[in-house]
Amino acid sequence: MNDKELVANHAAKQVQNGMLVGLGTGSTANYFIEALAKRRKEAGLQVTVSASSMVSTIKAQQLGLPLVSIEHLSKLDIYVDGADEVTPELTLLKGRGYDLVREKLMARAADQFLVLVDQSKMVAHIGEKFPIPVEVMPFAWNLVKRSLEELGGRGDLRPNAAKDGLAMTSHGSLVLDMTFDKNISSQELDAMLNSTPGVVEHGIFSRLTSVLMLAKNGDVEEYRP
Repeated sequence: MNDKELVANHAAKQVQNGMLVGLGTGSTANYFIEALAKRRKEAGLQVTVSASSMVSTIKAQQLGLPLVSIEHLSKLDIYVDGADEVTPELTLLKGRGYDLVREKLMARAADQFLVLVDQSKMVAHIGEKFPIPVEVMPFAWNLVKRSLEELGGRGDLRPNAAKDGLAMTSHGSLVLDMTFDKNISSQELDAMLNSTPGVVEHGIFSRLTSVLMLAKNGDVEEYRP
């Protein structure tokens, strides 16, 4: 069993009967969806799920998990997802995928946000390994880019996977992948991006983590803010 499977199985054991569970997106989230479906099948766990992306929706459907669409949500019991980076104060960088708005909506709506990672995702500061994804209104991308450059940012629009066009989110936004000086704190970056007109959402998840579940040396360690 690899680290992603290990931490996903650990998280699935936290789910209780009757819970409404938000499903993240990505390889670790896929393992969690599989582990949750296995508990439902083998232990009769009664759960309802809602997914942050079409990919995870299809995965849940294929495994027979009862689904409710995000349009019908007012809250979640738990939301379970991975992260691209995690700082010591449990600030996250997410969004190398394309569903930032849904992911942050679910993280805020959940009573508990469980973050599943391995040691490779731990960093000293946000943006250490990856640029910060900034989802922007298509007509405003150039103005947003200039505003962020005035704040010290550097970057450009994200290309699509085939490199023959631009990446677009599930609801039609463009994504700027931006880097900033490492001396700017994640809290400062969060505030700067939140206050920039034309920004739909961004990849810094500050003060949202309830429990970090870290796979390390064949075991799972839990950290809370």
